[in-house]
Amino acid sequence: MSDRVTAADPLSAAPAASGGPTAATPHVDAGDAGYRKDLKSRHINMIAIGGAIGTGLFLGAGGRMSQAGPSLFIAYAVCGVFAFFVVRALGELVLYRPSSGAFVSYAREFMGEKGAYTAGWLYFLNWSTTAVADITAAATYAHFWSMFSDVPQWILALIALAVVLAANLISVKYFGEMEFWFAIVKVAALVAFMLVGIFLVVTSHEVGGHTPGIGNITDNGGIFPEGTMPMLLLIQGVVFAYASVELCGVAAGETESPEKIMPKAINSIMWRVGLFYVGSVVLLALLLPYTAYSGDQSPFVTVFDKLGIPGAAGVMNLVVLTAALSSLNSGLYSTGRILRSMSLAGSAPRFTGVMNKGGVPYGGILLTAGFGVLGVALNYVMPGEAFELVLNFASIGIIGTWAMIMVCSLLFWRRAKDGRVVRPGYNLPWAPYTQIVTLGFLASVLVLMWMDGGVGRTTVACLPLIAAALVGGWFLVRRRVRATAAAPRD
Repeated sequence: MSDRVTAADPLSAAPAASGGPTAATPHVDAGDAGYRKDLKSRHINMIAIGGAIGTGLFLGAGGRMSQAGPSLFIAYAVCGVFAFFVVRALGELVLYRPSSGAFVSYAREFMGEKGAYTAGWLYFLNWSTTAVADITAAATYAHFWSMFSDVPQWILALIALAVVLAANLISVKYFGEMEFWFAIVKVAALVAFMLVGIFLVVTSHEVGGHTPGIGNITDNGGIFPEGTMPMLLLIQGVVFAYASVELCGVAAGETESPEKIMPKAINSIMWRVGLFYVGSVVLLALLLPYTAYSGDQSPFVTVFDKLGIPGAAGVMNLVVLTAALSSLNSGLYSTGRILRSMSLAGSAPRFTGVMNKGGVPYGGILLTAGFGVLGVALNYVMPGEAFELVLNFASIGIIGTWAMIMVCSLLFWRRAKDGRVVRPGYNLPWAPYTQIVTLGFLASVLVLMWMDGGVGRTTVACLPLIAAALVGGWFLVRRRVRATAAAPRD
């Protein structure tokens, strides 16, 4: 079956047989065909965890702590609330109609092919740049060990990309297993860190010449040692930390009974944010002065390194390396599915729509990996600035993706109000105000990026170029999109 007719026209409606409210014609996405329902409940739950815990916390928190101090926990909490709203909105749409095309499929249904085209390529911008950030982080982590210290960063980045690409092309079952165990490692490491951190605070055990406790905050400028503005300006970078929360929505298209699995997985994101992000940052602030952290090393590695426990820092560094590879693995997985949905509608290259015998859309995965190769070149040219540069462009993609999800949610709510669709029992609370406030927050993040100057301002200044590229791309594909939409349905 195909969604090509309903994609081009508004959602059709026919009178119900009983003469009651109108009944909407079910929207079918051609991009959902061919996938295997091999992801189980444990996979989806751990994918949701993995999406909420990634490189942005393990690597990014160190540099941000050194800039904003303990107030960083406020930025994580605020961004976490809006991340939850986004994934809750996506969860409502998933229960309405599960699709591996996720928000691209919903944009096609509620906004037409132009909306789907925009949502898909913004998502690709997100993950193609995030892939660069992930391989950069992996190479940075590898330099922690002396055996890799003399290996050029770009070579390590290339190795990371090659390993994850090979693993991602096997099958969705192997992807699910990899993400399950990656998430287990990340959660176990964070729980271990928090238990050790709490013990150190309670016992006032010295860490690197400093006594853990509230004194590390009050004696070093308080919660806002650099003022409130640094914390506000860092919000645009903190958004990156939650970049993968929407992944469980994409994975829902390859699982049985998403209506049972998704609500539990999504609801648990909120307490994970509070425990792992906010709790970890508070502990980091209590263990060492904020000036002890840097962007060159994971803050968790910094703590264990200063404790002087043999091998502890190396083990934690291995964990954060796992987190970077997990994020890269997730990005290749999700963009492959999104690009296939777009390809079958005509708005992405044809080769991104092909699948192998294992039900893996390898064309889209290879396209994303190709941009990762450009990241390898970036690590060769400017290894010191590569992470922050791509982080800002990834943030643009994330903001665009989240905005499209909330717009789809808003349009879905409007159609439900008109009686054209029925909202599931599990829905986004306080609609439509939640969507409007979230969209306002995302717009404010762009303003903060501009105010931050430097790379952030340069990134925002590139928005007209990104918009021009999207418009130009649409003119290149619109004939194929229309021809695809006009073709007879299977």
